[in-house]
Amino acid sequence: MITLNEYVRNRFGRKLYRVAINGGFTCPNRDGTLGDRGCIFCSGSGSGDFAEDAGFSVREQIERGKARIRSKLPENGGLIAYFQAFTNTYGPVERLRELYFAAADHPEVEVVSIATRPDCLPPEVISLLEEVNRIRPVWVELGLQTIHEKTAEYIRRGYPLAQYDEAVRRLRSIPVDVITHVILGLPGESREEMLETVDYVGKSGVQGIKLQLLHVLRGTDLAADYEQGKFSCMSMEEYAELVADAVECLPTDMVIHRMTGDGSRRDLIAPLWSLDKKRVLNLLNRTLRERGLTR
Repeated sequence: MITLNEYVRNRFGRKLYRVAINGGFTCPNRDGTLGDRGCIFCSGSGSGDFAEDAGFSVREQIERGKARIRSKLPENGGLIAYFQAFTNTYGPVERLRELYFAAADHPEVEVVSIATRPDCLPPEVISLLEEVNRIRPVWVELGLQTIHEKTAEYIRRGYPLAQYDEAVRRLRSIPVDVITHVILGLPGESREEMLETVDYVGKSGVQGIKLQLLHVLRGTDLAADYEQGKFSCMSMEEYAELVADAVECLPTDMVIHRMTGDGSRRDLIAPLWSLDKKRVLNLLNRTLRERGLTR
């Protein structure tokens, strides 16, 4: 397996730190195009709980993000400008151009990373991403979550699997790096079904994957189902074994950008063990070592 830290050190010669940017976007699942309640697990911040305030310019948000991580940021550290909140290709292309180039022009930014949906990549946006990619490497992060249509319908994803495949094909033709988000622990999915999704992603032609632990967040429709006892969350030990199984499914040259995830402490309902991130990562790394999947 290749970790994100290993990958960026080999490619850029130094450690990179992510600063989360809020571009002030919405989402077709929230603005009435496909729905108005969002995906069933999505918080009111559109998964941008740790992004900066959209009222600040991109440059200001980067500087504020740097201040947050100042204690971790060495003198020779670089930045990943991560457009995180909601759907970051969902808007007028000239507005997107303004935001992306503001990030790409920052002297400490090495990568512009853009989180979006496969159904929000029209030809003019693909062309813009190709243009930005000539200045700074662009990573496009696609929220797939699952390949199983019954689960996709339950979580209100709003697009078919074929649209993911087409988005990957078009993005790789530019080419930019593609990172796919997968949620492990979605209600109703068996261990085998979760691993089928991971295996599919590994064979889909993308360069990276984010394995995200399902978080039940206050105020979401998922929280209502959880509180009614419709599903339960995995234990930390079950999750660690599942991640190890997932890593075994993946090509050895795929970059693993994340093995768990952060939920807002204020809003997290379950699983509460995920709040102890150091303990979780220690268990994950120990499990991977025991399986011979990492050094």
